[in-house]
Amino acid sequence: MTHALVLYAHPCEESYASALHRATVDTLKGRGWTVDDCDLYAEGFDPILTAEERRGYHEVGPNRGPVEDYVKRIEAADALVLCFPVWNFGYPAILKGFFDRVFLPGVSFRLEDGQVRPNLTHIKKLAAVTTYGGTRVRAFMAGDPPRKMVERHLWHVTRPTTVKYLALYDMNRVTQAGLTANLDRVRKELETL
Repeated sequence: MTHALVLYAHPCEESYASALHRATVDTLKGRGWTVDDCDLYAEGFDPILTAEERRGYHEVGPNRGPVEDYVKRIEAADALVLCFPVWNFGYPAILKGFFDRVFLPGVSFRLEDGQVRPNLTHIKKLAAVTTYGGTRVRAFMAGDPPRKMVERHLWHVTRPTTVKYLALYDMNRVTQAGLTANLDRVRKELETL
């Protein structure tokens, strides 16, 4: 049975991101997966890397202390699914802070002779469910950092067999029919994750 960690990053229950989050969790559970639904805002995750944490960043083992519960959750997962809006062509700060604080040496990667080696290779499925206010062309022209972070950085530390990046672009002008169609597309794509 697949065990997914869903990282959700949006503060508003009434948002379209929240609808995408619910569709994601429901679809994965409907497939018979177990889901650890990590709503970073609801859990009050602190995204700030402290000076003490930064000083101890490379001390593998003790560096996990402040975020041990989150480390255990990521280590228990076979699948990692992110649900987030793109803000200013990046992750919401709380999600970026999660990666800064939890994806530590000895957790998401290990250093061998100065080279970064993947350390979350038990994660076999990786997906992102996201929205952009701008068009796909505008995101492309800006370099589309969130897509690259998922498809390059997260791919590198996990080496999954399946990667899906499910983005709805141009949220500022999408119709209700477009929102509904996207929810259906997300459910369909997650059925084959």
